[in-house]
Amino acid sequence: FQKEIISLTSILNELLVITAATEVNDGYLRFMLTIRQFNYTVQVLGLGEEWKGGDVARTVGGGQKVRWLKKELEKHKDKQNTVIMFVDSYDVILASGPEELLKKFSRFSHRVVFSAEGFCWPDQRLASKYPVVHHGKRYLNSGGLIGYAPEIHAIVKKWKYKDDDDDQLFYTRIYLDKEQRRKFNITLDHKSHIFQNLNGAIEEVVLKFEKSRVRARNVAYDTLPVVIHGNGPTKVNTSILLHSFALLQLRPHVTYRHSHQTFALLLITRLATLIYPHTRIRLFIHNNVHRPIVIFKNNRYQYRLFACLCADMQNRYVEACKKDVSCDYFFSIDSDVALTNPDVLRILIEENKAVIAPMLSRHGKLWSNFWGALSPEGFYSRSEDYIDIVQSKRVGLWNVPYITQVYLIRGETLRSRLAPVSLYQQEGMDPDMIFCKSVREQGVFMFVSNRDEFGRLISSTNYNISRLHPDMWQIFDNPVDWREKYIHEDYSKIFEDDENFVEQPCPDVYWFPAFSERMCDELVETMEDFGGWSGGKNKDERLSGGYENVPTVDIHMNQIQYEKEWLKFLKDYIVPVTEKLYPGYYPKAQAVMNFVVRYRPDEQPSLRPHHDSSTFTVNIALNRKNIDYEVNKLSISPRKGWSFMHPGRLTHYHEGLPVTRGTRYIMVSFVDP
Repeated sequence: FQKEIISLTSILNELLVITAATEVNDGYLRFMLTIRQFNYTVQVLGLGEEWKGGDVARTVGGGQKVRWLKKELEKHKDKQNTVIMFVDSYDVILASGPEELLKKFSRFSHRVVFSAEGFCWPDQRLASKYPVVHHGKRYLNSGGLIGYAPEIHAIVKKWKYKDDDDDQLFYTRIYLDKEQRRKFNITLDHKSHIFQNLNGAIEEVVLKFEKSRVRARNVAYDTLPVVIHGNGPTKVNTSILLHSFALLQLRPHVTYRHSHQTFALLLITRLATLIYPHTRIRLFIHNNVHRPIVIFKNNRYQYRLFACLCADMQNRYVEACKKDVSCDYFFSIDSDVALTNPDVLRILIEENKAVIAPMLSRHGKLWSNFWGALSPEGFYSRSEDYIDIVQSKRVGLWNVPYITQVYLIRGETLRSRLAPVSLYQQEGMDPDMIFCKSVREQGVFMFVSNRDEFGRLISSTNYNISRLHPDMWQIFDNPVDWREKYIHEDYSKIFEDDENFVEQPCPDVYWFPAFSERMCDELVETMEDFGGWSGGKNKDERLSGGYENVPTVDIHMNQIQYEKEWLKFLKDYIVPVTEKLYPGYYPKAQAVMNFVVRYRPDEQPSLRPHHDSSTFTVNIALNRKNIDYEVNKLSISPRKGWSFMHPGRLTHYHEGLPVTRGTRYIMVSFVDP
């Protein structure tokens, strides 16, 4: 053990990492970040040169790297104690430092070690010629090799092929030649002690969270590799693994893509509250539905440019930013995004990434605005830690292959690395799929951040735009936004310690806030739009017995297909109040009679004294006394959106006082009949 330490110390300063890269892109910067983090000495070959090594992402090639390495090693061929590690850069990171790397290399007792994988590429006919491996990966991969300088120099000196010939085939033929394998003392890293190739092995790798860092652990062989290589088709799927290690005066273009009107006014209001000078924002609105919409009556938010664009104009947003050098950032947001953090722009800008999205998900669900991995066909695949990221059990900045619905793009990136491509136009593909594919193919990384709470996604799956106010039906799919829009702003005060907030005008009758003004208005408008008011007669075919003892002019909730939603409202918002105000009673929140009543002087102005067929009754005022209607007799003034709640069938005999002017609307529910 002591000899091993002495040996490692003597060669620690003689380790040289060599890589190849023709341009500085996100992959290269990520690789260099880990080089600096672990204090490696590195030599980069090919920067600024033209790549002539073929399209290695799709076919054979890479020989140009061997030619560069051959030339570079002429400088080191006589350095007997110098250890050379050659790795790719764009799809590689280092997970530990030189000391661990050299210690693991020394344990192989070979002069040269190549990485290994489970595929025989590029010539499968050579598979049978490989030495038998009973446990571990059998086949050579050229994306990573480590060895002493003289041996590696002697190997690459044999290169005499073209730049677009295959480097892996070249190394494979040398390895399969028994004589040369012995001469150069070559072996493969079968169990990923040093090199972890992720192609075909992504399921073997998990993230091991240590106190101060994260490591990729191979669970098949129980190893902690030093070099992580996202090779082959897995390149876009390894981004989370690779990146787990690792405010200016600006003018952003903001594009608001409007596909449905789900809580549209709330969304625009949130957009308008962003902490950012509105005069420095150019706002574009894209309407994807062939139906007129009204977002602003005027440009009261003082955006520098306000434009409504038709459905075929989507690609113009990004093109406008490409052409305008004053466009520092392009911020795209869909209508199904609820941004509740007004600091979102500043936070994303300060992350200093070319393309970045705030992590959002649907309330209580795993549906989010990013994918952690892609299937071989290029569609959704769940990454190993997708759930932990969505649930914020793992927090950070994550490199992902797909983002959607809301993201920020640096304007300079649009005008340089993304300038040649059309980001949204490709026949037969979803625009976001086209966008992400185009960005990936240009070598630009996309990130998603869950370091802050940004908001949530709104579900539009069951959104029926044929209804007058379709948001009213969203209590199941979007409960948080439904509450924000339709529940009274003071509702939560009911449960505070202030006993005087809930009023009690007479024994066991309580008065408390329930609906927002908007809910009151939209419910009335929905009923009037439906128009099927009953005649206020005793005969009522809507009831199972066909007879109503105390009739009113009304419309039942089931007539507008709203009964399910109303019962959900009773369960979520009325039951908690009932349990607080009537201790010991636990409502079932069952109700058959749920209806809006209309009182008019020329129709049915009042209602005679009666008992309700309920355990308790909820009666919510939907408009304003002395403004929308008048009642001559002295009475407690109902407040719009506030609910009376009183016991039903045995006590609290009550009546509806005559309306002398205007129209009065109330929402009544006989609970637990």
